[in-house]
Amino acid sequence: MTKSPDAGRTRQALREATMASHDRVDALFADFPLDNARDYADFLSAHSRALSALEPAAQPDQTRMPFLAQDLAALGVAPPQSLSLESAGGDGYRWGLLYALEGSRLGGAFLARRVGPGLPSAYLSATHDKGEWLAFQRALDGAAAEGGEGWLNDAVQGALAAFALFAAGAAAQKAMAHG
Repeated sequence: MTKSPDAGRTRQALREATMASHDRVDALFADFPLDNARDYADFLSAHSRALSALEPAAQPDQTRMPFLAQDLAALGVAPPQSLSLESAGGDGYRWGLLYALEGSRLGGAFLARRVGPGLPSAYLSATHDKGEWLAFQRALDGAAAEGGEGWLNDAVQGALAAFALFAAGAAAQKAMAHG
């Protein structure tokens, strides 16, 4: 296979290609307060709707659904129905899904500090250990280098699909919570 011209810059290329979708998801989730049990349960439920569809397709090394289910159970909330991931592509697509999921772990560290006292935070606290984010970026670059023609486009489509699923989870949860 030929090397991708974007090897070494894969994370940055994905970031640039998905920035508008990422910003949209951030804006949707910014409306969920994390300091009280009801709103925080809505936030977790919205994430659960997306994550339960994404993790089986992305196959991350470390899943976070068990932590999310644990936090929901601690709040007395059953996990909501999973959304559907419309299309699953090849290796590049899967890496795009992984890019979005691993990036959300970075955001979790910031959000965990906003969780109200006494509320469970196993999901948001399931962040990267030292060196894991760098190792992921290296693996992403390696996959891009081996992926050949079209790999990066597939990865962008996977990342966009992941962001769209998180956005749909937020919208569905807001509709359920507010009628």
